[in-house]
Amino acid sequence: MKLRVLIAALAALFALQSGVAAAATTTSRTSGKTVSVAKPKAVATKSAKKTVATKKAAAKPAVKSKVASKAKPTRKTVARAKAAPMRVTLRKAAAAPALAVAPAALLADEALALDASGMPVLGSSAFYVINQNTGEVLLERNGAAVLPIASITKLMTAMVVLESGQRLSEPIEITEGDIDRLKGTGSRLSLGTTLTREDMLHLALMSSENRAASALARNYPGGEAAFVEAMNVKARLLGLWNTRFHDSTGLNPGNVSSPRDLAKLVAASASFPLIREFSTAHERYVDINGRMLRFGNTNSLVRSPEWAISVSKTGYISEAGRCLVMQTWLHQQPVVMVLMDSYGRYTRTADAKRVRKWLEQTVTQRMAAAPQRIGG
Repeated sequence: MKLRVLIAALAALFALQSGVAAAATTTSRTSGKTVSVAKPKAVATKSAKKTVATKKAAAKPAVKSKVASKAKPTRKTVARAKAAPMRVTLRKAAAAPALAVAPAALLADEALALDASGMPVLGSSAFYVINQNTGEVLLERNGAAVLPIASITKLMTAMVVLESGQRLSEPIEITEGDIDRLKGTGSRLSLGTTLTREDMLHLALMSSENRAASALARNYPGGEAAFVEAMNVKARLLGLWNTRFHDSTGLNPGNVSSPRDLAKLVAASASFPLIREFSTAHERYVDINGRMLRFGNTNSLVRSPEWAISVSKTGYISEAGRCLVMQTWLHQQPVVMVLMDSYGRYTRTADAKRVRKWLEQTVTQRMAAAPQRIGG
């Protein structure tokens, strides 16, 4: 009996030990499964962190680039831009497309656009409009800016020729020295063409013939160098302190002036009857080597019956943009218009129309009340 009890007790003890061992094994397996599951989660979390960090790192250069594009130019950058010797423009690039004018639109009676200060919106970066009779400045922007003037130069060329006392009937020949080797422009005045000094002057002013202007300077006493010197001396005598000349044609971008100076130049040119006549002529037929060739005026406004123009000159080279200077009459008052650095082929003409329209709408009463004067 005792033996049976002892065997039962041993069996119970063995069963109890087996149950504890099984439970330990189950716990160990369950723990192993938990770790094995937890580890992938941890790895995935680290991978996600690395991905976010990579995206942030990739985004940083783009942010820097964006900030750099908005950064304002430094003083050194501005100083270098001001020191650039060639193209000098005062226009804002964004304004150009809005002001582009097609030829058909030039004749349209559109509403006059005004800026915040009440001035007409123009495509010329610098302009100066003055009542020559009273000296009243009617309109101005960047009037003191010194810019290339292109063929506006030829007004000074004409004054020097006419003041030289040389015979206007003297024949002058076009030679290789008159070929444009700076800009490569062409001409219908072929080598060997011989015209009178008067004809050369006429074509230089009306059609802006560069070879004609060059021939006039070459045939000056002392040659071209003396002629250019005479141009600069005349500029000083007229008080054109911001004006410099390097040739008689205006092809050299070193020929510079300001709108205020050019207004004085136009006023001085108006005192020469031949400059008034030649610069505003509609056309001229000239015998070139046995052929009659037509030369027209580069300013289309001289053919308009709505305008009374006494002096006119256009100009263009890439460094100067499109330029136009005129002495015109409004309410029997001589008004000098200077339009410089216009970006479009037709914009300078459209600007002149806008200026006239603005004058008629805003200062008509003042001009009508001013003392009247007859003549150029």
